Amino acid sequence: MAIEVRLSAIAVSGTHGEDSPYFAGWKAYDENPYDEVKNRSGVIQMGLAENQVSFDMIEEYLEEHPEASNWGSGISSFRENALFQDYHGLKVFRQAMASFMEQIRGRRVKFNSERIVLTAGATAANELLTFILADPGDALLVPTPYYPGFDRDLRWRTNVKIVPVHCDSTNSFQITNKALEDAYKEASAMNIKISGLLITNPSNPLGMAVERSVLEEILDFIVQKNIHLISDEIYSGSVFSSSKFTSIAEILESRNYENSERVHIVYSLSKDLGLPGFRVGTIYSYNDKVVTTARRMSSFSLVSSQTQHLLASMLSDSEFTEKYIRTNRERLRKRHASMVKGLRKAGIGCLEGNAGLFCWMNLSSLLEEPTREGELALWDSILHEVKLNISPGSSCHCSEPGWFRVCFANMSEKTQGVALRRIHDFMEKRKRKQ
Repeated sequence: MAIEVRLSAIAVSGTHGEDSPYFAGWKAYDENPYDEVKNRSGVIQMGLAENQVSFDMIEEYLEEHPEASNWGSGISSFRENALFQDYHGLKVFRQAMASFMEQIRGRRVKFNSERIVLTAGATAANELLTFILADPGDALLVPTPYYPGFDRDLRWRTNVKIVPVHCDSTNSFQITNKALEDAYKEASAMNIKISGLLITNPSNPLGMAVERSVLEEILDFIVQKNIHLISDEIYSGSVFSSSKFTSIAEILESRNYENSERVHIVYSLSKDLGLPGFRVGTIYSYNDKVVTTARRMSSFSLVSSQTQHLLASMLSDSEFTEKYIRTNRERLRKRHASMVKGLRKAGIGCLEGNAGLFCWMNLSSLLEEPTREGELALWDSILHEVKLNISPGSSCHCSEPGWFRVCFANMSEKTQGVALRRIHDFMEKRKRKQ
């Protein structure tokens, strides 16, 4: 009888979250992907928050500036990119990132490039901050509904817990001080130490920017509880109007940076620029010790010098970035409006969003029973009968069954039209059965 070889606790841990319907839907898509020509009956991927609506602008820029995607000029440039880079990354790229982050926020705030820490995407940035701010067994407060990947990113390797802050539809899932206090008290009753609060602004999956007054209350709360705040602002450039987005950096500036040492911003180029394959994320912290530690730890998730070289060239071109941000916002606004209109025509309501690459869709009226099991049964029908991969609210830890996240920016307008027709036909069949 063979003796099983022992593995580490992480290797046998069930906290990765791969058993979530969020990931199961992806597998169903991978096995039978929709193609406009080759496989029209396949599964349409509406569970992937990827931005392809402005990809043509990136491709056009690279065609017009071939030097950006090359090493530079000459052998010396190749040597410069190929040889060792320290944890800071290329200075010119960090400066370009700081400027781009300011542009997105309408130049209402300033970012110091010396405080930017580069990581291999926002996934690495959030995990790295969790390692720095919390010890194993501690917890982060995270408002629901939240991005399903946080169950993996924040918990799996760090052994840090997530304590959900339950928000509901009575106020469009906005974070309230009562919800924060209730979650904090619940954690205290279980002897769980809360080290910080993580918010996504704009929210994934809600597709809404957090209101300024709510951010003010959040900052007051974390100061009162003497904890940290991570503000994941990965969709900050995908708000349909810059005036509708307030960064936590703006609140800090209005308070003369009082208590700023407990605030940390996460950003990435995966969503706004649609470059998830480049694996470029950043941590911007107002805490010197966090910046130093994050930079040391970033050696485990560095961004390649060639990638930094290419993006430094692109992001330093202010004429291109201004045009891109403006055009991308308008295209997302139109695509979002088209999605909402199509869903409304099928008799489906959505949360009124103003950001992101998705809609928060309400199908609670279709549930046979108002439970998580009822929601997953409906999700299974949509996935295997309608052939649409959407994300059930329960995978986002939503406390109200029947909400679903549906992505629209990772496909062509034609494919979106096919998806909407499938949804419309599905709703018509349901009406006839009633």
